[in-house]
Amino acid sequence: MEKNYNIYRRRLFLPEYGRHIHEMVDNLMAIEDRDERNRKARVVIDVMGNLNPLLRDTPEFTHKLWDHLFIMSDFKLDVDSPYPIPTMTTLNPLPNRLPYPDKRIDMKHYGKYVKRIVQSLKGVKDEAAVQSVVGNVVRYLRTKSYEYNQEHPNNEVIIKDIKRMSENGIIVDEAAMNLIKNDYKQPFTQRNKKNSYTKKNNKNGKNNGQRHNHSK
Repeated sequence: MEKNYNIYRRRLFLPEYGRHIHEMVDNLMAIEDRDERNRKARVVIDVMGNLNPLLRDTPEFTHKLWDHLFIMSDFKLDVDSPYPIPTMTTLNPLPNRLPYPDKRIDMKHYGKYVKRIVQSLKGVKDEAAVQSVVGNVVRYLRTKSYEYNQEHPNNEVIIKDIKRMSENGIIVDEAAMNLIKNDYKQPFTQRNKKNSYTKKNNKNGKNNGQRHNHSK
C-alpha cells in the first residue's frame, strides 16, 4: 500500500483552509469555460465562508475570502471578482527605502545632536546665552563621560572638542567652564554605596577601638 504523506504533497498557501479547499481551487483553474469557472468560483467562496458562518455575509469578510481565493491559486486564477483582483505586490508591498545618512559623524561618542547644538550657537549675538548653553553642554559631556568611562573628564579636552565642533565659530569662556567641575556631582551608584558603607564600618571600628583603649 502506497503511503501519501503531507510532506510529499505541495505546500499549502493558506493551511487554515485545509487541503480540500486548495484542491477545489486547483480544479477551478482546470475549467476552460469561463462562465462555468466563475459560477464554481462563487461556490468555492460559499464553502470557504462556511468556516466562519457568522462573518460570511459581511462585506469586509467577503472581500477577504476573494483575496484568499486568489492567494491559494498563486494569483493564477482568471475569474470575475466583485472586488479589485489582488496581486503579490498589492498584498505584500515593498517598504519604502529609508534615507540613511551618508555623512560621516565626527566624534561619535558625543553623538550628532551635540554637534548640531554647538553649531547652532554660531552667529548668536547674545554672548551670555551662548555661554549658558555651552555650560550646559559641558555638564552633559562630563556626566556622559563619567557614566561610560567611570572617571572625571578633563575640562580642557571637552572645551577643545566644543571648539572643534563649532569650527572655532564661537568663543568659549574657558575660566567659567573650568569652574563647572566644582559643582559637578558624582552620580550615585552601587559602587558609591558600597564604598560609603565600607568607610562607615571602618570609622565605627576605629571609634570602638578608641573607646576600648579609654576604658583600660
